[in-house]
Amino acid sequence: MSLIYVLWSKYRSGRKSTMSITFDLIPWHALTGGFVIGIAVTLLLFFDGRIAGISGIVGGLYRVKKGDISWRVAFIFGLVVSALIWKLFFDMPPIQIETSHVMLALAGLLVGYGTRLGSGCTSGHGVCGLSRRSPRSIAATVVFMLTGFAAVYLLRHVLTV
Repeated sequence: MSLIYVLWSKYRSGRKSTMSITFDLIPWHALTGGFVIGIAVTLLLFFDGRIAGISGIVGGLYRVKKGDISWRVAFIFGLVVSALIWKLFFDMPPIQIETSHVMLALAGLLVGYGTRLGSGCTSGHGVCGLSRRSPRSIAATVVFMLTGFAAVYLLRHVLTV
């Protein structure tokens, strides 16, 4: 059993969780993942002058411009294929979601609305914007994080869903 799962179980003290992901805490996985993300973001910025914000990349597929589709499709394809390649060599962590499809859809819509409202997502602002020391990205990332902390606190401790 992983360290995170044990700590979470003790913390929750018997209350039903709506979602759990169990995995072994291996620092090399996080370090390698962060390194690969950093390299990918840097390569896209240096060679194509583009920011690797997922919501902006996907959003650009809805407003089609000539010569702008192929790199977006290739980027999204790479995200999907990399997970499939990982699955060939390693086990994926088990994910158990105990909520309704309506709540999942509502959560997805709220995330989509938030990325539009914030002019980007955590990958665009948090990874790319912070590395460029963008004041707008710093503010957006602080708001993302504080809102996430508040939502978890409200859902886990106040509303006890």
